[in-house]
Amino acid sequence: MSFFSDRVELGGTTLELERPVNAEALIDEARFGEDEFLPYWGELWPSGIALARHVADLDLAGLRVLELGCGLGLPSLAAARGGADVVATDWADDALDLLAGNALRNDLVLGTMHLEWSRPEPLLALEPFDLVLAADVLYEARNVTPLVELLDALRGPALIADPGRRFAGDFVARLRAAGWRVESCAQRALPRGAVHHLDPRVAEEGA
Repeated sequence: MSFFSDRVELGGTTLELERPVNAEALIDEARFGEDEFLPYWGELWPSGIALARHVADLDLAGLRVLELGCGLGLPSLAAARGGADVVATDWADDALDLLAGNALRNDLVLGTMHLEWSRPEPLLALEPFDLVLAADVLYEARNVTPLVELLDALRGPALIADPGRRFAGDFVARLRAAGWRVESCAQRALPRGAVHHLDPRVAEEGA
């Protein structure tokens, strides 16, 4: 696997990010045949940058922050730089290894965990989290139900960045139907999408 170094500006600071030269070269046909695994983690997606910049503007010092489907983990790195206690999760172990290395390159500390959304028990044992993050994780229909169920189990505020994937509307509608407050904030970097602010406490207060 070949890598190159990139620099990302966040909130007046710069993060050094090592990432794969060619994400498509990471495709494993055997793994795809087994569970339709594709190496989405190897790309630096606009949603990840937008969410990281949003996170960099928040006061997260001392908070416990979780990222789901972290990929390169730029939002996790931004949260760690802001003083949060971060756990970044993904089902791609290569992504987690690279993120751990990038944290060290930037003198940051964060935790990583292999996670499949259909088997959330190890993660739920680490509750509670003050904030949940995810960027561009609604690119397939099969992602919607597990993500809704996992967020419902975590029952914490969340920020979900999406570039306007076709399944994002169903995701937002299902959360609203369950009583969550959803506020979608436009982002210049996501002209067809948004950063969705999700708050489950609205449903709990009305119960």
